[in-house]
Amino acid sequence: MKRAENAPMAKSSLIEHLTQHERLNFLLTNRIPRRYATLFMGWFSRIENPLVRWISFRLWQAFGGDLRLDEAERTHFRSVHDCFTRRLKSGARFVDPDPRIAVSPCDAIVGSNGAIRDAEVFQAKGFPYSLGELLGDDRLVVRYETGVYVTLRLRSNMYHRFHAPCDARLHEVVYVSGDTWNVNPIALERIERLFCKNERAIVELDLGRSAGLLLVPVAAILVASIRLHCLPEPLRLTYRGPNRLPCDAVYAKGDEMGWFEHGSTMLVFATAHFALCSNVREGEPISMGQALLREL
Repeated sequence: MKRAENAPMAKSSLIEHLTQHERLNFLLTNRIPRRYATLFMGWFSRIENPLVRWISFRLWQAFGGDLRLDEAERTHFRSVHDCFTRRLKSGARFVDPDPRIAVSPCDAIVGSNGAIRDAEVFQAKGFPYSLGELLGDDRLVVRYETGVYVTLRLRSNMYHRFHAPCDARLHEVVYVSGDTWNVNPIALERIERLFCKNERAIVELDLGRSAGLLLVPVAAILVASIRLHCLPEPLRLTYRGPNRLPCDAVYAKGDEMGWFEHGSTMLVFATAHFALCSNVREGEPISMGQALLREL
């Protein structure tokens, strides 16, 4: 009986702690020169020095949360960056085999989601943004303006690699250079059209039929970099183009597509041929391979 009474209090305390941490995180990371801090951290995270690694890991665990390294393919890392981009053990994630299901491409916390109305979606309640500004492509806006969307936020302690949500082919990646605003919930409730301002890639998947899926990985402060296996070099702040990058990559559902080099956000857009699965609820965790969208 006592345990049941204490459980809600413990959960409430955890939520309060996370909120306070994210508020402090917002105040610190958005009051510094974001670009230079990000370039510095990109260099610093790759230092292969035992003392630097030990101190960094202690700070990371203190402020970033449980790393769950028991799921990792290996548990000894040369640097912080090596840990950020870690692979999982084989079989650590179950990929839903239903051919009508598109799975989550990454581990994440579900953010804003729902139907796309008049080519407009929300980053947080009361903070809309337009597909046109995010994508910069009228063809894509017309294709997805009546579909559905879901925001998947990766925390810094999560697994950072992302995977194909279904069998698909990729013909082109469009890179959009931008800022490196923090993308935590506090920032999303204060910075208008944040996703339209940050560095991002636009990845439309060819499903071989009229239904369509669009992934938009959005980078964030400190280690803004998106790595796609189909491209010869990472998309970083120092990348100078070209912006439209042709490729030819074939994926089976669950195949690894690339990774973020820090916690960030994956925006998923689907045409009206899809509906969100019932387990997709704002604020709830979702794992790579879990059902995300069902084809109608």
